[in-house]
Amino acid sequence: MSSSNAVGNRGSTLQKPGLDYRDLHGFLQSLQAEQLNRLFGHPATSLAVFRELPPLAQNYIMRLLFLEQPIAQAAVSTWVQNDSRREHTDAVRVLCDLRLWQDNIIPGGLPGYILNPVFREKLGTALLGGGQAWSDDTRDLGPDRHARDVASLDTYAMERWEVVLHFMVGSPGSEVSTDVAELLEGAGLMSREGDLPPSITSAGFQFLLLDTSSQLWLFMLQYLRSAETRGMDLVEILSFLFQLSFSTLGKDYSVEGMSDTLLAFLQHLRELGLVFQRKRKSRRYYPTRLVINLASGVAHGNSTAGHHGFIVVETNHRVYAYTDSELQLALVALFCEMLYRFPNMAVAQITRESVQQAVSSGISAQQVCLLSLHHVFLFILLSLSL
Repeated sequence: MSSSNAVGNRGSTLQKPGLDYRDLHGFLQSLQAEQLNRLFGHPATSLAVFRELPPLAQNYIMRLLFLEQPIAQAAVSTWVQNDSRREHTDAVRVLCDLRLWQDNIIPGGLPGYILNPVFREKLGTALLGGGQAWSDDTRDLGPDRHARDVASLDTYAMERWEVVLHFMVGSPGSEVSTDVAELLEGAGLMSREGDLPPSITSAGFQFLLLDTSSQLWLFMLQYLRSAETRGMDLVEILSFLFQLSFSTLGKDYSVEGMSDTLLAFLQHLRELGLVFQRKRKSRRYYPTRLVINLASGVAHGNSTAGHHGFIVVETNHRVYAYTDSELQLALVALFCEMLYRFPNMAVAQITRESVQQAVSSGISAQQVCLLSLHHVFLFILLSLSL
């Protein structure tokens, strides 16, 4: 006689231990003052930074946007009630860390704040609808005979990004460019020993457990950190990334006027599924949903796609994976011995050898349990009585 007890999917948010994960604010705070001023030098980038600020910080920016002289810090402290002091302190700290507010002495010798003049000018331009367009018009190119609709762009974007994930788990036939492989190694997501192909690390396995939005932002962080060592202008590519977040899904944009740095960056975005460009030399491209959502969601840790449970684990260590996704099956194969494969299901076994192989690859037992809990569809606990 047997009985079973089912435990549903755990909806807790995954943490990011072992990963150098920082949000947009954290990255911008690491930039030098000169780099930030260059970054704020375009209305689109100033608006992108503004929209990611906490609501109270946005309110403070708007109160000073058209005020050219400094305001006393004591006066700013009166803008909130006593029960909102913590939010006030956090807002002021963010504004000062991003150098949006600068210390200034007002007449009489009192300490004050003044809004960064470059940021004030460009944000005002963006909010009032002025300035030049950041992208050249494609009307001179004529209608696109190979135009892509939103659905096909979404499919293309995920297919391209999953190629990178397949490469990480060692799926046969999965290849990425040398630049992408080096970025994965530089981020500590993969490692290479001698002439052997790169293999996934413990941090890489943790990376696979994140939602797509967090994965892309982590990868882009590594790209931005290494930009200058590869001879690229960090501010230029970061500005372009912000500008892409304001693009319209399904609309094409021209590459005319792009620098060599941006053209090279565009090809990397193309490989990752962040933009669609039919050919490398095509004069137009289509931003995908992944790049449009990239800069708008990283500060809040939003997930672009939910993780739906697909694993059944029995107490005899038999695993049933209800999926036809090659990527999800490759993930299971990292710590299981695959036994049978059916059209929409696969059967595997957690064995001593499969766990040892996972541990030798740098995957911890805690991460294996975390994967099972995160993707669990049903935990079946069998109690056999004779």
